[in-house]
Amino acid sequence: MYFTDFDFEDEILDALDAMRFEECTPIQEQTIQPLLDGRDIIGVAQTGTGKTAAYLLPVLNKLCRGGYPEDAINCVIMAPTRELAQQIDRQLEGFTYFMPVSGVAVYGGNDGQRYEQELRGMAKGADIIVATPGRLISHINLGNIDLSKVSFFILDEADRMLDMGFYNDIMTIAKMLPKERQTMLFSATMPTEIRRLAENILTNPLQITLALAKPAEGITQQAYICHEGQKPGIIREIFKNESSERTILFTSRKSKVKEISLMMKKQGFNVGEMHSDLSQSERDEIMFRYKSRKIDMIIATDILARGIDIDDIRIVINYDVPRDCDDYIHRIGRTARAGAKGRAITFVSVDDQEYFKRIEDFIEQDIPKLEIPEELGEAPQYEPKSKKEKKGDRKNYKGGNNKYRRKKNGEHKEKKEPQNNKEGKPAEKKQKNRRHYRPKKKNRENNTVNKE
Repeated sequence: MYFTDFDFEDEILDALDAMRFEECTPIQEQTIQPLLDGRDIIGVAQTGTGKTAAYLLPVLNKLCRGGYPEDAINCVIMAPTRELAQQIDRQLEGFTYFMPVSGVAVYGGNDGQRYEQELRGMAKGADIIVATPGRLISHINLGNIDLSKVSFFILDEADRMLDMGFYNDIMTIAKMLPKERQTMLFSATMPTEIRRLAENILTNPLQITLALAKPAEGITQQAYICHEGQKPGIIREIFKNESSERTILFTSRKSKVKEISLMMKKQGFNVGEMHSDLSQSERDEIMFRYKSRKIDMIIATDILARGIDIDDIRIVINYDVPRDCDDYIHRIGRTARAGAKGRAITFVSVDDQEYFKRIEDFIEQDIPKLEIPEELGEAPQYEPKSKKEKKGDRKNYKGGNNKYRRKKNGEHKEKKEPQNNKEGKPAEKKQKNRRHYRPKKKNRENNTVNKE
């Protein structure tokens, strides 16, 4: 299906033509028409499927036709991170190039100049606000924004927002909006919390689910079963005969980002860091240098697993296995976007084997295991333990201060009898020297102390 098949205004079609948007993705094909018809929508699709255009185009088309308050905020788009808010804002800027619709991005981590720009945009009544929950709540508390005329409320990557603890903030914002509005919720997964949120803020929604939390077909997934100390050597081997350009390496902790980055720089790799300790200007600088190919590889936490707009990432490396299956999907989803091909490599240490097996079960696929180079030593066996096996191990555990430690056969050790002393008589049990304190009672009549 093509975008020209929809009843879009000429300004929208001109923008689509300028941006070379021709054929719809599945999520766009199924959601655009119901949104044009005014339905509330729950859209469930993995990252990189074109959800942003799926909700922006119908809203912009309605705003372009008019009939909405001028100098007022007509649409609020919520995003979990500033990176995703920036990405949405950039796409919004492209779609509105030929129409008189204004927008402003509202997110934290900015300098004073950026904050003043947010204030001016909200004061003049920008048509569309793209905001992170925390920053928008801050402006609401300071009385900087009026949401009484909002007609469209959009939650992008709602599951991520709930993971970050924004449920109460979202409900606070929703209560400040008019009841008569069109609400759209987009998510990569549908856990119980998302369903509860949808019941509270949507009205008779149409749910559209596509390829729920599965890796894109263009991703070649591979894994190395290895010890922790073998990982740097495997990285050297991977890029021995190929360039490290357009690579993202994920790790779970920001302290590990700094450690790996230092190690990679010593090996001669051109890398940058991305984690929550960086200011917004530092993050922007890293992304600019990466997109302009001034650095080849980014070492990042899961902060970069969502909300970045780079279509030509070749390789994603999981330096450690994410504990959540959805995080794995989002990490490797940075590659093979827009129908391209990509490669995802995961390092699986002994402690991570159980979590990696969960991922294989979740995606219903056995990921090929590659042999590590001989010079790095022998690799551990891939023997992930199930929960039942782990519980069984606890039963056989012999440790702690329990006098009756459990044996493997289920029997208890007998209590030891006291040994005889030198005279052949049973040794008396030693009494601990404890001082017992008895509170002194006072005579209420004469306020004297009675000895008992």
